[in-house]
Amino acid sequence: QVQLVESGGGLVQPGGSLRLSCVVSGIIFPRFNMGWYRQSPGNQRELVATVSRTNITDYPPSLKGRFAISRDNGKNTVYLQMNSLEPEDTAVYYCRSWSFDENYWGRGTQVTVSS
Repeated sequence: QVQLVESGGGLVQPGGSLRLSCVVSGIIFPRFNMGWYRQSPGNQRELVATVSRTNITDYPPSLKGRFAISRDNGKNTVYLQMNSLEPEDTAVYYCRSWSFDENYWGRGTQVTVSS
């Protein structure tokens, strides 16, 4: 059974930082691409960051520079370092794992940026 379990969310003040983690089980982790997505109420789920199985990272232009994705294949874990957080970053953050014929999602972790 494939499981993706996110953690590290919470309440943070504007300008603060958080590091999210996603531990994956049930797949051969190094063979999969990994990504973080987010969804806020009333909005579609949007891409935050991806890291390929060859460790190539990608970000939408609006988030590049504040967010950083990384993976540790020895721990079957992908991370999202989020800096200079803004209220607009408030959302549920989801982890995704995919290959050419498989696609898996975690249940998400809530991030709230508020003073």
